[in-house]
Amino acid sequence: MHPLLDTHQHLLYRGELSYPWSDALPPLAGQDFTIDDYALLTENKNVAASIFMEVDADDFKLEARFISQLANNPENSIRGLIASCRPEDPAADFEDWVDECAGLPVVGFRRILHEAPNELSESTKFRNNIRYLSSVGKPFDLCVRADQLNIGNDLVRACPNTEFILDHCGVPDIANGELETWKSGIVEIAQNENLNCKISGVLAYCADGEARLETIKPYVLHIIDCFGPSRLLWGSDWPVLNLRSTLPDWIEIFRSLISDLSSDEQAVICFSNAMRVYALEV
Repeated sequence: MHPLLDTHQHLLYRGELSYPWSDALPPLAGQDFTIDDYALLTENKNVAASIFMEVDADDFKLEARFISQLANNPENSIRGLIASCRPEDPAADFEDWVDECAGLPVVGFRRILHEAPNELSESTKFRNNIRYLSSVGKPFDLCVRADQLNIGNDLVRACPNTEFILDHCGVPDIANGELETWKSGIVEIAQNENLNCKISGVLAYCADGEARLETIKPYVLHIIDCFGPSRLLWGSDWPVLNLRSTLPDWIEIFRSLISDLSSDEQAVICFSNAMRVYALEV
């Protein structure tokens, strides 16, 4: 069983931060989800390390500073964090934040786009700031819906020197059975060699009672076909995952989904690709 490097670990510490988006989600509302909780859930699951993914907190800079304290504790599994950023801000403000993050264990950046206006990522300012990330060697996690894959494709193509990671398999609408349009969009966007893809989040997009291997298998197999093992990573998306499933179940399902691949191919998806993309030393 190959060790896993979780590239999409969310943590919620309500004593430190607020997460307004979670208030309407009963499995998450009013609860903390801590690094200790995560450790218990992954015990004996061969999860060797994790990367914290920003959780759209009310204060994204405070979030990065707080999680950095957790990451600096060698007893925790966290080996880095993907910080939130605002590429729509003036270059000076954006670069100041990126420069501050150079003093933190930040290994990448994200700006959530799947709930933002489509035009947000289309401005010259936004794209210039994303291009700046290549000069400091930091990748950008791209979170867009299936109907926004063409917009995401435009951004990736406009920033050829920046490394990108497509989150959650491009957010397919699994609950409504939408497959073919998403498949076409994935075929197109996967042609960008500076784009990797994260096998994560898909169970949360299933309908109630349908979050199982058979439901997501066509989507994940298509991702594997389009990106190939050398550009794939794994992420838990915990605790958002709790909307439809559990972390132990997702780990088991994921391992089943890649079981037909060679041992070497499984190893790079589970661990080494994340090391490369996020320039980690674990």
